[in-house]
Amino acid sequence: MPQGQPSVVPDDGLTTRQRRNRPLVVVHTGVGKGKSTAAFGLALRAWNQGWPIGVFQFVKSAKWKVGEENALRVLGASGEGGSVAWHKMGEGWSWVQRDAQMDNEDKAREGWEQVKRDLAAETYRLYVLDEFAYPMHWGWVDTDEVLDVLRHRPGNQHVVITGRNAPEKLVDFADLVTDMSKVKHPMDVGQKGQRGIEW
Repeated sequence: MPQGQPSVVPDDGLTTRQRRNRPLVVVHTGVGKGKSTAAFGLALRAWNQGWPIGVFQFVKSAKWKVGEENALRVLGASGEGGSVAWHKMGEGWSWVQRDAQMDNEDKAREGWEQVKRDLAAETYRLYVLDEFAYPMHWGWVDTDEVLDVLRHRPGNQHVVITGRNAPEKLVDFADLVTDMSKVKHPMDVGQKGQRGIEW
């Protein structure tokens, strides 16, 4: 298996192994499609390594059955890889319906409180905080608090945060940031989302 070579080796006193295995904060942001999809791809890799995975969906509807949820639940229950826990915080709203159901602000805060408890307890090895950039962008969850919690999380816990408009402070803090840009999308010519592609 080919392995990437770092372009810089910092003088931080860590061994190569210590530096290689340190826990990461990953951010997938931007206006293009694929932010959550990429995060769930990481979850598949984590499952294969036997890591316990916690998925926290902050925007997508609790009633919306996305394909990744079904697949990861089946894999988690198979006993072959890591366990998978799936938590839904929203009640059917999205970034285009932000003003429709403001009670979701409380649900986002409750979700963040649960993430904080799980990080403190080292419940999972990989956390997928799906669409969590939105509650920070809207001021529902304090970005400085999020960064403080992530900075001081114990153990070896990786955290992936998805969503448009990731706050600049989060982008600066994260170890790995991908900005998904849109070149073309079927919706640009009037085609709605379809099964197997969007969900």
